[in-house]
Amino acid sequence: MDLSKVLDKAYHGLPLAEVADAPVDALYGVSVADAEKLEAAFGIKTVRDLATNKYFLAAQAIVDEADDIEGEAD
Repeated sequence: MDLSKVLDKAYHGLPLAEVADAPVDALYGVSVADAEKLEAAFGIKTVRDLATNKYFLAAQAIVDEADDIEGEAD
């Protein structure tokens, strides 16, 4: 993945561990206001929190399973 396309310019070139612990608005397209809403709704403060959030992980698992089932039907 080209991280320069998914990160705010201020985070380009930083070590991934630092980016993982950066605020969610380090992701390109996520505003400070969006980050505040994610924190209020889900307790998400960092990129790591977003990546490991149980609701987002559940949604990803559902989509993965649906894609697998669709792939089997083809």
